[in-house]
Amino acid sequence: MVGYTGTKDDYLKRLRRIEGQVRGIQRMVEDDTYCIDVLTQVSAITKALQAVSLGLLEDHIGHCVVDAARESDEAAQAKVREASDAIARLVKS
Repeated sequence: MVGYTGTKDDYLKRLRRIEGQVRGIQRMVEDDTYCIDVLTQVSAITKALQAVSLGLLEDHIGHCVVDAARESDEAAQAKVREASDAIARLVKS
């Protein structure tokens, strides 16, 4: 079981909303909408994706890392390293 199982429906709802926003941006570009207005929507989508990412990361730490810590020190270190790598990727993006 993954850490976000309990909030899966919430994540799916958010991701569908983001998907709709992306389609909206596509229409904006097709309709030659003013650049700044398109960029404003891109920024909103970026923030929404970041919120999903942070939620998933929190779920991962609260479930997967905690469970690994209960299992063994080695498993805990591996999950912490995995979470740190994920954070590094998020920060770079």
